[in-house]
Amino acid sequence: MIRNYTDIKVFTGNAHKELALATAQELGITLGRAEVTAFSDGEINVKIDEKVRGADVFIIQPTSTPTNEHLMELLIMMDAMKRASAGRVTAVMPYYGYARQDRKTRARDPISAKLVADLLETAGADRILTMDLHCAQIQGFFNLPVDHLVGMPVITKYYYEKFNEDMSDVVAVSPDLGSVGRVRGFATKLDTPLAIIDKRRPEANQSEIMNIIGDVKDKKVILIDDMIDTAGTICNAASALKEKGAAKIYACCTHGVLSGPAVSRIQNSVIEELVVLDTISIPEAKKIDKLQEIHVAPLFADAIRRIHEDLSVSKLFV
Repeated sequence: MIRNYTDIKVFTGNAHKELALATAQELGITLGRAEVTAFSDGEINVKIDEKVRGADVFIIQPTSTPTNEHLMELLIMMDAMKRASAGRVTAVMPYYGYARQDRKTRARDPISAKLVADLLETAGADRILTMDLHCAQIQGFFNLPVDHLVGMPVITKYYYEKFNEDMSDVVAVSPDLGSVGRVRGFATKLDTPLAIIDKRRPEANQSEIMNIIGDVKDKKVILIDDMIDTAGTICNAASALKEKGAAKIYACCTHGVLSGPAVSRIQNSVIEELVVLDTISIPEAKKIDKLQEIHVAPLFADAIRRIHEDLSVSKLFV
């Protein structure tokens, strides 16, 4: 297929303007001019204030809280771009909302992650660029290309430098059985042992630690997850590790959702430091001393450049 897209154009809604601006700066371009507001009844109003005909358009919009509002902004912006004859529209979703509703766990449950995928395609997305989906199989919900970035190389680099390349007393810990694959990759990359926390979750947003598999006594441990929402799991895991004799406890994740009591739980926990990637905009009120953000704009800018130039994006996974 012959492509004839003009220059890259990067736009954003209201979800994470800082990330969009930083990404545009990394690309050496100006952030696209667009107004995303709401009418008095709450309906989204979008105005694109520059020509996009034939352009390779990238809309940076994590669908974080308020999820429904940010999702509608993205859908309406894509519709506006397609009606303005954009050459290609890529939805850049550093955080993909509704990803945890990826399967039926009870009778009559919705599969909301699939519904969101259908909405994105219907609105005019030609491509999706995202990072660390809660369930990697969500890529299969789409009938269009999905570039799935991983945050682990950025996080491993941070800890490698933090501990001055000495990982001899560090243990990578999975907070549950579902995260073992992700944590194994981290442990392999840094050549550290792996420990697993086996837990039972009696109901939503609650967890009970059952058993720790692996040696953590007198070790610096790093709890690794894809997202931290209410922080119950990660804080309970940290307490259990402390009881087993861990010397220092660190935690990290790609997506710092940090809803409800998360910030106070982390502040009052035995966790020394929580590292998150800035895929989600975190309000100043939640930026406690224990929180360390790592910027992902350079990674997304590189991915956007590679997509535009039809180069391999998998080079960014190492």
